[in-house]
Amino acid sequence: MRICTVVGARPQFIKAAVVSAALREAGCAETLVHTGQHYDAGMSAVFFEELSIPAPAVNLGVGSGTHAQQTGATMTRLEAFVDEEGPFDWMLVYGDTNSTLAATLVAAKLPVPLAHVEAGLRSFNRAMPEEVNRIVTDRLATHCYCPSPAAIDNLAEEGITDGVFFTGDVMYDALLRYQPVARKRYPVDNIVPYGAGEYVLMTLHRAENVDHPDRLQHMMDNLEVVPWPIVWPQHPRAKARLDAFDVAVPERVHVIEPVSYLEMLSLLDGARLVLTDSGGVQKEAYWSRCPCITLRSETEWVETVKAGWNTVVGADREKLVQALEHVPETPPQPHYGDGDAAATIAALLRRGPTSSSST
Repeated sequence: MRICTVVGARPQFIKAAVVSAALREAGCAETLVHTGQHYDAGMSAVFFEELSIPAPAVNLGVGSGTHAQQTGATMTRLEAFVDEEGPFDWMLVYGDTNSTLAATLVAAKLPVPLAHVEAGLRSFNRAMPEEVNRIVTDRLATHCYCPSPAAIDNLAEEGITDGVFFTGDVMYDALLRYQPVARKRYPVDNIVPYGAGEYVLMTLHRAENVDHPDRLQHMMDNLEVVPWPIVWPQHPRAKARLDAFDVAVPERVHVIEPVSYLEMLSLLDGARLVLTDSGGVQKEAYWSRCPCITLRSETEWVETVKAGWNTVVGADREKLVQALEHVPETPPQPHYGDGDAAATIAALLRRGPTSSSST
């Protein structure tokens, strides 16, 4: 069986690390395509090296650009690659990026059966580009691999029930595998000048937060209410916007270069709490028992909110203050499967496109 896996961004590299290993163990031949959506060493190459992901068969070199430019360039280059290197039994995609949308459309047109890892997530906010990407991908997918029962329910509400499977979350697989390694390889005090519990970890990079001068300034001003030092591994997008808009970072914020996945797991492990607008970090915080405050107006990971471990505050300063005053102490219950999602996905792919749904 031949599988063409398409990745382009940091979270997808992490997911591919565990799924690719499971595919090899299952005897599947995988061809890994890197679209180049994340292209600098800090956001791309280091993840392949650190997680022992096989080198991509090709890097399409798409780079940055508008949504249309990224999607269009990826489609053109990916279609040519698949035509030359195919046929493939499956196209495998992850998450909600422009790389995922482009691969979905290519697979639908050729056609190649499409499998979507992390299917069924919804923020119910179509102003988010990621939401549009998810909806289109799930609609065109042959198999939808859902990380939670809520994701299955979301698909059912949209009339999608065939080829829908609860697999659990491959990010949980990755955390279980790599967090012990992270603790040994990257002690917190080797990364930042703080010990465990002495700092707040922050990620901030989404367009809704950093692409508008007033909003970005407001987000920086809100950080003044946080009573602990803040460690911010700064995404290139955020850095570019800060420079372009001449927005200053508060003194309490300790800015560092982008970190690898293992370094991020170590920082999460030692943080007092995390402030984030990332989807993946919300889950990693949950599994790491690090209380989370989400700097968005909604989240796809509703289970973490219902468990009381994640508070959604957006850009509301008063909500942020309240969340900081009521940090949870009781560890959350496990969610998103048992850590065997990758093996489940590999088995479903081997069974082929006619596999029956299982919820």
